[in-house]
Amino acid sequence: MCGLIALYATIPSLAQIQNQQETIFSKYKDKVDPSIEKGLSYLSLVQNKNGSFPGGFGDSTGIPALVGMAFLSKGHLPTDAAYGENINRCIDFILSNQKDNGVFEAGNAGSGPMYAHCIATLFLSEVSGMVDPTRQKKIDGALAKALKLILQAQKVKKSERNQGGWRYHPGSNDSDTSCSGWALMALRSAKLNGAAVPDKAIEDALAYLYRHHDKKTGTFGYSDKKSHSITLTGMGLLCLELCGEHGEPSTLKSGEYILKTYNKLSSQSHEFYGNYYNAQAMFQLGGKYWEQYATWMYENYLPKQKDDGSWNSREAGNIYGTSMMVLAFTVPYRQLPIYQRDETVDED
Repeated sequence: MCGLIALYATIPSLAQIQNQQETIFSKYKDKVDPSIEKGLSYLSLVQNKNGSFPGGFGDSTGIPALVGMAFLSKGHLPTDAAYGENINRCIDFILSNQKDNGVFEAGNAGSGPMYAHCIATLFLSEVSGMVDPTRQKKIDGALAKALKLILQAQKVKKSERNQGGWRYHPGSNDSDTSCSGWALMALRSAKLNGAAVPDKAIEDALAYLYRHHDKKTGTFGYSDKKSHSITLTGMGLLCLELCGEHGEPSTLKSGEYILKTYNKLSSQSHEFYGNYYNAQAMFQLGGKYWEQYATWMYENYLPKQKDDGSWNSREAGNIYGTSMMVLAFTVPYRQLPIYQRDETVDED
């Protein structure tokens, strides 16, 4: 009981989170800012004219979506002189590769299209309202079909353990927390934009995540409560926060688990994925969670940036690695709606 009281004592208010975040980031801004711009410059130079990218998964809809969000996360817009053309290429590539059933599918999508589809849906939702009227009309139509597909995929008959989640294909009858995390982020972003996302879809996704959460250790697993927990616990924690679960025992336990294990992240497969989610999740928690994690993240990953501005992901290459690192570094800029802490939840 005393331990739980101590954990609750660490919960900061929204104002405290923002003030502390500014203090921490001010220590690194002179290094982080040029690093981010160097990464964005690299991404802009290697983009293909049709909006896709070279290398692993670069011709899928997922990679252009991640790159597009990386530009947005630093405050660049589709109307900018600097990277506007790059962002619009990402948009147009995704829109041109939507199938009749609503899925955004192109090129090498790995094990199945839903992973890239959910990321592409998230990006289009985030960029909606920033584009010219012609593109906006296309985005509106595409998003409606894309969201319908995500909601339909969630309703596929599954076992109790898998119900409420998503996997690699629209008709999959099983789920995993990684794909489900992107799907839930897409739904949450769309709901913030006014889309008719049913509350039950969010509630079912949250229940699915809790079935893959160990309340004693704070971990989230891939298809259980522990597997790949070092890279997936940040995903689970962020999704709980996005669903308004602020200050809950589970979120605090997960934050504590990340503090104990983040220094092992660099030796894990999919470390860039894990770092991206950890950065967002610990930013949501604020306090010691963000302070310790942000300090480690910047000091660990700034020296790993290559001379051309890229970071290399062992599993998915430079484009993916650079996009994910930029997205992690830019969390404090609060430019993307998906980065925002839910201010509608009572902070008292």
